[in-house]
Amino acid sequence: MSKPVITLWSDADFFSPYVMSVYVALQEKGLPFTLKTVNLDLGEHLQPGWRGYSATRRVPLLEVDGFELSESSAITEYLDESFAPPQWERLYPHDLQKRARARQVQAWLRSDLMPIREERSTTVVFGGEKKAPLSEAGHQSAAKLFDTAAALLSHGKPNLFGEWCIADCDLALMLNRLVMNGDDVPELLADYAAFQWQRSSIQRYAALSAKRAG
Repeated sequence: MSKPVITLWSDADFFSPYVMSVYVALQEKGLPFTLKTVNLDLGEHLQPGWRGYSATRRVPLLEVDGFELSESSAITEYLDESFAPPQWERLYPHDLQKRARARQVQAWLRSDLMPIREERSTTVVFGGEKKAPLSEAGHQSAAKLFDTAAALLSHGKPNLFGEWCIADCDLALMLNRLVMNGDDVPELLADYAAFQWQRSSIQRYAALSAKRAG
């Protein structure tokens, strides 16, 4: 099989949690890829000259041998099916029900918990910023996050489904919006997020934003 030609488009600051999810997926698969950036602050993603203009005009945008795809969870599912085991590592659990649950977690993190996403942007995680105390809505959203995450991790294992999957990356990032700001987070969940954050693929992405800031 010839090597695929893969390009990943990111925001210029590497602050996007969704770019991170795809970047980590590519690293976990061991797939070589070219990383390119588009400046969202300058509106480059809204200009017809940008490669992803005809998609959703958002990042991440992945191009594989001329096929362009956006929306991070769609991309990671596509990668897992296109570059499947045993030749490549698995991004989603092998078990059908666990795989469905992982996708549920991803969809939930992308569609809910808006107060956390608004009051604890990823500049906290990747830029070291500190934010004001959470609003009442923020506290309610955090409580919902904690309850749901604690239930998912009630088995006492370090990963959501026994072995690592891409949903672990996404959940850890959501928790670290609070952990890295110094908010009160249950010890079990803070430890889970810290454990996930040591994964080499995640550390590589964090290093991109740190290098950009430096």
